[in-house]
Amino acid sequence: MKLVSFRVSTPVGPFTRVGAIHGQQIVDVNMAYMRWLADQQETQPQRLANAQVPPTMLEFLEGGSSTLAAARRAKDYVTTLSLSVKGPSGETIVYAATDVQLLAPLSNPSSLRDFIAFEDHIAATSKKRGQPIPPEWYKAPVYYKGNHRTIIGSDEVLSWPLDTTKLDYELELACVIGRQGRDISERRAEDYIAGYTIMNDFSARDIQFQEMACRLGPAKGKDFATALGPCLVTPDEIADLGALTMIARVNGEEWSRGRFGTIHWSFAQMIAHVSRGETIYPGDVLGSGTVGGGCGLELDRYLKPGDVVELEIQPIGVLRTKVIGPTPRG
Repeated sequence: MKLVSFRVSTPVGPFTRVGAIHGQQIVDVNMAYMRWLADQQETQPQRLANAQVPPTMLEFLEGGSSTLAAARRAKDYVTTLSLSVKGPSGETIVYAATDVQLLAPLSNPSSLRDFIAFEDHIAATSKKRGQPIPPEWYKAPVYYKGNHRTIIGSDEVLSWPLDTTKLDYELELACVIGRQGRDISERRAEDYIAGYTIMNDFSARDIQFQEMACRLGPAKGKDFATALGPCLVTPDEIADLGALTMIARVNGEEWSRGRFGTIHWSFAQMIAHVSRGETIYPGDVLGSGTVGGGCGLELDRYLKPGDVVELEIQPIGVLRTKVIGPTPRG
């Protein structure tokens, strides 16, 4: 399935819901399951639906494989009935995609870890500093912890941050954890992945390099925003992860193109490393790091106010961000 978080307006205010993409429609999987339960003659369909297929993404992920299976059943059930089917009390179940606002699929992840897992990328950035790849990089996948409270979704704007003069995009794939675990073997690690999404790890390069000169970070140079979206694709939808083509465009011009299969450290290796002596949780986000050639730093090109950045990885879709704000100083 392709799962989304969407906002719908109601007379008592907006609500954020979990949906599944069905063509040009969005199926509210909580409402769909409620309808399925009602048709099975359950006496409390709303109560059971909220417990078994929660309406918000983090709680949905915490439900694990049983919640995902129930959501599949409900989506298939209502789309077989009719796209105009209603809930037990007349609730809307299926929305036209144009009638709702898509948000980041997971706007409140439990944590955000971003790796530097592509050898081409670390080789290029090391060369710019006049240094070789650190030999430690080959010993274990390394990452930093980002700000999991500043997530934005596709088509949300990014306000120009921190008076930077070197605002950069980073073309990444991310996996989202769907099961709690600790000391997970590499062989079993993929069983803990709920799905994949596109990630743009925005960076203020001048600020990032200034703070990292002190042997800590990155921090402020990245903490202002990370984009995720447009949807969360379950692993069964991607036959060959390594074959995925990764593309970045700025104002329609292609700046970057790479292939996920060039990664050095796999998601399974990342999960095994993170979970060593530490518990991972549903809703944790692990970014792959930038694919080779997948950022402005490697190209000596940076973003400007008014630019529209599009990251595309099919079958996930296109993650689009418009940069707004004053012209930076310098």
